[in-house]
Amino acid sequence: MLSKNKIKLLRSLDQKKYRSESALFVAEGEKLVFDLLNSAIEISGLYCTPNLVNEVFRRLPDMKVEIVTKEELSKISFLKTTPEIIAVCTIPKSEIDWDEITGSLSVFLDEIQDPGNLGTIVRVADWFGIKNLICSEGCADLYNPKVIQSTMGAFARVKVHYVELNEFLGQAHTRNIPIYGTYLEGENLYKCDLTPTGIIVMGNEGNGISAGAARFISTRITIPSFPPNAVTSESLNVSIATSVICAEFRRQFICRG
Repeated sequence: MLSKNKIKLLRSLDQKKYRSESALFVAEGEKLVFDLLNSAIEISGLYCTPNLVNEVFRRLPDMKVEIVTKEELSKISFLKTTPEIIAVCTIPKSEIDWDEITGSLSVFLDEIQDPGNLGTIVRVADWFGIKNLICSEGCADLYNPKVIQSTMGAFARVKVHYVELNEFLGQAHTRNIPIYGTYLEGENLYKCDLTPTGIIVMGNEGNGISAGAARFISTRITIPSFPPNAVTSESLNVSIATSVICAEFRRQFICRG
């Protein structure tokens, strides 16, 4: 049975302040939690109904599980529909590996605010084999329950770093890492000779790339609308734009053999 103090602690994890203080976050639902059981993410508490306990033990016989009712789970769930299982996990520590950044393709998020956008971009990074997603300090928090759910477990395979913008992009510039920025007036993405390594900067939903990030960008690119000069939407959603851009980077890489 969940104590009042335990419920209070777990409910507090919807706020960044308490996630930071406790170094804990919540993951909910059978698919997400079972994916995490097979990952490097450390599970500090697992709560499930009797319906799923045998499946948990089948996968991880030594896992400590607290069996609770659906009603009890509803008191600690952040979802509209209460799941059968909830995991409380330890926030992993992440460090920038400059050798890895230099030798691979990474995405830098400049003040992305919407949790849904952040979660989707994590999934996009996972899909396209991008191992490092770098966030400016003003981005939405990865461990917000809404972000965690929208990643569908991809956050366990992508390293997400929060950095001071000038410090990170300044170092990248000093190391001569190609830095691409997305602009409406940039070079046509499909006509640009994209490098297999580098950093793609994606700007804020409303304001685009900040002036602070802009000064480090070496190549400005844009996703052209079709047909040319037709009246279209003003812009693409940042998570959709990230997907299109990453796909073209990978397409050119594959075509080079």
